[in-house]
Amino acid sequence: MFGAGAMTNSIPEIRGTDLMFVIGSNTTEAHPIIAMEMKRAVRRGATLIVADPRAIWLTTIADDHMQIKPGTDVWLLNAMAHVIINEDLTDKKFVAEHTEGFEAVRDAVQDYTPEEAEKMCGVSAELIRRTARSYATTRKAGIYYTLGITEHSHGTDNVYALANLVLLTGHLGGPSMGLNPLRGQNNVQGANDAGASPIYYPGYQRVDDTESQAKFEKLWKRDLSPDPGLNLNEMMKAAGDQIRAFFVMGEDILLSEPNVLALEERMNRVEFVVLQDIFPNETLRYADVVFPAGNFAEKEGVFVNSERRMQRVRKAVNPPGEARADWEILLELGRRASAKRNLDPSVWS
Repeated sequence: MFGAGAMTNSIPEIRGTDLMFVIGSNTTEAHPIIAMEMKRAVRRGATLIVADPRAIWLTTIADDHMQIKPGTDVWLLNAMAHVIINEDLTDKKFVAEHTEGFEAVRDAVQDYTPEEAEKMCGVSAELIRRTARSYATTRKAGIYYTLGITEHSHGTDNVYALANLVLLTGHLGGPSMGLNPLRGQNNVQGANDAGASPIYYPGYQRVDDTESQAKFEKLWKRDLSPDPGLNLNEMMKAAGDQIRAFFVMGEDILLSEPNVLALEERMNRVEFVVLQDIFPNETLRYADVVFPAGNFAEKEGVFVNSERRMQRVRKAVNPPGEARADWEILLELGRRASAKRNLDPSVWS
């Protein structure tokens, strides 16, 4: 089985769905346009199931609220997979033709009975079974999640568990169904597409693939490492030891990362921190250099939203003071670093 990194359906398709399983997303507050489509679907008669530790607005119109204990998502999702497999609700044809590793998943979820899951996550075994059956037997069923699933120490496992539900039931490749991560920050989809990832070149071409490496070495006229870099969780754990310097741009790691007390202790051992942002934040306490950046209304550009729709942004006003657009700051840094190392600065033109 595998995980997913982008919405498998468009936003307007939400209004045509017959069942929505929303987990780890306060959609009405964080994604109001998408929430509007969910409301339309509910008014049309679609089933809405919300899994969230809190009672949020969306739970007021939901058919069921699975009020899980924080951090027990894998137990809930694997228990649903347990029901789907053991009650023979899998899409056998889809599993056979489009997936691999089914036997491993089947064996792994056998211990995740709804009764044991109830003890762990606080959701009744009856509700887990009812939700699993409804999801598996509704053709136009979509899963919607965001940072409440991914920003955990076990966030990757959460996404794998969700992807397994989609693949077990064949809810992929058709309208108004699938796995839909609602992106948590502006243009994070575009950043990933463009290669802002430790394991991918632009277009999701892996850095440890020799053909991709050769192609980008030729294009960029530089030798490139075949070794994947550290992801964000790994970087935070390596701060102060393996990583001695940070360039933080558009992120407040001292606010958004888990186990902040341990991170603060590690940041005290980091030798050099550059912060590039539009406002002061918690990470500023550790910054040696601050680059004032321009916000969205102070620069030209293109943002890519959750469904990969390109959105042109035009500058409304100039950045104040010495602030510049992010790309201008990075370009100037590249030029000066090239000059310092006697490299050809034309590569940054």
